[in-house]
Amino acid sequence: MPALSLRTRLTLVYGSLFVMTSALLVAVTYVFTVRTMDQGLTRSGDVDPEALSRLQRLAAEGGLTSQDGIAQLMALREDADRRLAQQKRDVLEQLLQSSLLLMLVVGVLAVVIGYVVAGRMLRPLHRVTATARRLSESTLHRRIALDGPQDEIKDLADSFDRMLDRLDRAFDGQRRFVANASHELRTPLTINRTVLEVALASRKNPPETKALADVLLGNTARHERLIDGLLTLARSEREPGARVETPLPDVVRSALGQLDGQAGDAEVEAILVPAVVVGDPVLLERCAVNLLENALKYNVRDGRVWVRTGVRDGEAFLQVVNTGRPVPSYEVESLFEPFRRLRADRTGSRDGAGLGLSIVRAVVDAHGGAIETVPRAEGGLSITVRLPARAG
Repeated sequence: MPALSLRTRLTLVYGSLFVMTSALLVAVTYVFTVRTMDQGLTRSGDVDPEALSRLQRLAAEGGLTSQDGIAQLMALREDADRRLAQQKRDVLEQLLQSSLLLMLVVGVLAVVIGYVVAGRMLRPLHRVTATARRLSESTLHRRIALDGPQDEIKDLADSFDRMLDRLDRAFDGQRRFVANASHELRTPLTINRTVLEVALASRKNPPETKALADVLLGNTARHERLIDGLLTLARSEREPGARVETPLPDVVRSALGQLDGQAGDAEVEAILVPAVVVGDPVLLERCAVNLLENALKYNVRDGRVWVRTGVRDGEAFLQVVNTGRPVPSYEVESLFEPFRRLRADRTGSRDGAGLGLSIVRAVVDAHGGAIETVPRAEGGLSITVRLPARAG
């Protein structure tokens, strides 16, 4: 038997609810009417007992003429009709009040039931909407994968999944192109660096040649950092392959060890509370390294850096705060775009490819996390990475 469509099911549900509520309304109204009629109209044909007894007494005494009898009987009939009309008005008024009250109660009940039923039946559509909100360029690997009958919402979810497949293949091809191009560019740059280093080491070359070789060597080093950053960014935007339980404090300690020589005169304070996430340890370590490197690079002399880990509201977090120049709030979002830098670091250097925070965002998105960046009033930034904590 083929599954009914959503439209058919909604029609059946609301039609059934309407029929049931209407039947309930008719049944209760009928019961109220019968009860009221039994109570109020049992004496609908009665006449005034005093008038009737007076009429009988006059007839027994012989003082009642035919004309007087007719007049008395007409008066009794009018009185009976008046009583009957009044009783009908009372019954109808009571029936109207009861029906209005019942309609109000049944209407509210029908609205509540319809709201609950519609919410349950449209829950798959909410799932489609929530998945669409979570998607971005770097999280195209997620799918709705909706189960259930092949109705309109299932068709919508399947179409959305097919579109995501096409987009994922397109972006994956773009990332593979960037990775392949970066690999191809590394070979000539390595050769150039080797040639330049040999030229610098040779005693036969004049000072002018060595100065030029030194400048070219610096440019080559910057290009190599750019290519390494592009490779890391392309790898970060993919679905993490190896997901293992990774303690964030260990990730931060490893990152601090790699940046030990770059701290300079900055003071680094670490408060590492246990927090475990499930993800790629290499990418998570690169995320921590880039955050700390950015905090150290864009700092003031004798500045400070605070790094904290822990669990808050069921999520693991890694927070890096630094002193530095004031950052306008309208520039915060652009810092995570590729090839965007702050105006200058503490040394005035503009080295770097501008991919550090872009890689951080790609890693966080690939792990289903979020980033919160707040400029400090005293200068510098507070960057908090929130990741799903290990269950249990």
